[in-house]
Amino acid sequence: MTLDPTIAARLKRNDAGLVAAVAQERGTGDVLMVAWMDDEALARTLETRKATYYSRSRRQYWVKGETSGHTQYVHEVRLDCDGDTILLVVDQEGAACHTGTHTCFDTDVLLADQVSAGGSA
Repeated sequence: MTLDPTIAARLKRNDAGLVAAVAQERGTGDVLMVAWMDDEALARTLETRKATYYSRSRRQYWVKGETSGHTQYVHEVRLDCDGDTILLVVDQEGAACHTGTHTCFDTDVLLADQVSAGGSA
């Protein structure tokens, strides 16, 4: 698969030729995970609506849920204003995080508003 040249021209890749990709759950707005894409991974995602990423450690493509069954069906793909981050709006089936949790951002809360007994911050 080949990425549309007009889309490819807008991407700002890192030195490895990759762009950060953020997966956000369509129904809740939860940020599920961050991964990496190159032109081929993005082209595959746009073509199939299956979230396809590039593994830096394994140096290969992977389709989310291909082995785990925890799939991401892609409803929207957006490029940020600088062209250096891709947003995937997805329906998540099962856990998004490799640790088995729904989101990769539910473990270490570094700062949060505290809610008082009255219900306001």
